[in-house]
Amino acid sequence: MEKNPNDRGLGPDEKTLDVPAADEKLNDVIAFMNAFLEAHDCPMKVQMQLELVVEEVFVNIAHYAYPDSAGMARLQLSARDGVLTLVFSDNGVPYDPLQKEDPDVTLPADERQIGGLGIFLVKKNTDSVGYRYENGQNVLTLTKKLR
Repeated sequence: MEKNPNDRGLGPDEKTLDVPAADEKLNDVIAFMNAFLEAHDCPMKVQMQLELVVEEVFVNIAHYAYPDSAGMARLQLSARDGVLTLVFSDNGVPYDPLQKEDPDVTLPADERQIGGLGIFLVKKNTDSVGYRYENGQNVLTLTKKLR
């Protein structure tokens, strides 16, 4: 794979990727994460869970962070002591996805309120999720044990 000029290597245990917040960049973001995970011998089950997580978060940034203009998204990955940390950040509209109440998944799909299923899946497929808004940025931090 060709080196992405936006991939700012910070050593073998930390990498950062800056990309336009656009649907067509999703495959680049997933490939970036998968290369990092493969370098850290991540089990396939965990990798598949994280692909779902990254897709959900990145697509939400692409669709909602910049309603009136184009913008950028950043994904920082780090691995320490068998734990992967993913940090998504953008300069878009402030939005804390953790304020959304989890959907009642016991209800039939046609009886559930719209929204909230994506962040629910993110929570279910990671070990921790945190949000903060600082310096004009949305910052969503996720952790996942690699084993």
